[in-house]
Amino acid sequence: MGRILAIDYGTKRTGFAVTDPLKIIASSLETVQTNVAMQYIKDYVNKEDVECFVIGLPVGLDGKETDNTKPAQSFANKLKKNFPDKMVHFVDERFTSKMAEASMIAGGMKKKDRRVKGNVDKISAAIILQSYLEQNSI
Repeated sequence: MGRILAIDYGTKRTGFAVTDPLKIIASSLETVQTNVAMQYIKDYVNKEDVECFVIGLPVGLDGKETDNTKPAQSFANKLKKNFPDKMVHFVDERFTSKMAEASMIAGGMKKKDRRVKGNVDKISAAIILQSYLEQNSI
């Protein structure tokens, strides 16, 4: 059984989260600079069995595309090209950053750690992944 790798794609930083092999728990993984995100994924897939990818799709409050929608879709297309045997799924990522900030506060994370943008990105990826798991539970 493979894991599901979630991606919170950004033009500067990209956050990652992953499930356990049984696909029950979503855990934050890492945040990397976007220019090395594809290589990070390739390295991860080489050492772990990844079943599919989930990408947060940036949409506005009105449900329409934002400036970040096309770059996320373009990254998804690169994923499909590099990993043709793996499905790529999109999840609406509205409010994930706010939810990530709230979860850091609830978890007792210090203010200086909450200001680290990479922490928000990887926690957002975990929220995206958890949302996908809930939408696709059997």
